[in-house]
Amino acid sequence: MGPETARTAGLGGASGTLVTLVAADGSAAHPYLARLTRGIMPLRDLGDLAHQICLLHARHPDLFEQAAAQSRQPANAEWLAQAVSAFAAERAYLVRVVAAAGPMPSTPGQAASEAAVTAQRHALDMLAQSDRNGCADGTAIALALDWPAIRTVLDVLAERLGIEPPECQLPPAFETATVIDVLAGSLSVERAMAFGAQQMLAQHRGLIDLLEARASARGAH
Repeated sequence: MGPETARTAGLGGASGTLVTLVAADGSAAHPYLARLTRGIMPLRDLGDLAHQICLLHARHPDLFEQAAAQSRQPANAEWLAQAVSAFAAERAYLVRVVAAAGPMPSTPGQAASEAAVTAQRHALDMLAQSDRNGCADGTAIALALDWPAIRTVLDVLAERLGIEPPECQLPPAFETATVIDVLAGSLSVERAMAFGAQQMLAQHRGLIDLLEARASARGAH
């Protein structure tokens, strides 16, 4: 059990619900991402993840910036400010890795893949800009909790490309858990946060499903 897992183990209430949700439905639980994490997959498959994540998240404004503009929760302001700053560094790192990885690997059905990622990006935009009190917060929180699993694969790729991965400065899970419990002051807000989190995780799972299908398509040609 790692330090983050140890600090968040046994959480109750809203934070326990969201942390458990990410553990069960987040990117780390996807078998294909687990294979990428082991670093035994072809470089083109690792590079494809970096390219697709770049299309989804390396844009301005990013999800955290959108959530910060939309959130009506003063208790979340400091956490979001830290997340915005940290994710700007993550975007820069992601772009650097993508540039080093070279062009996106040639894959059958490229137009359909691009359309799928565009739809996912639109879905995330809608969640992060939702007027439902708590939805944008839950979306951002889920991204912060799920990002370490994706970051692990980016780091594997970076190291294979000779890039030293910088330390991720996103708020640690135990701090995020504290914010979750402060935000969840009413059942309606807690439900909205859970909805935003569930939908964000669904977009990441969909992207990893797409990556697996693209790798299979390349292997068949």
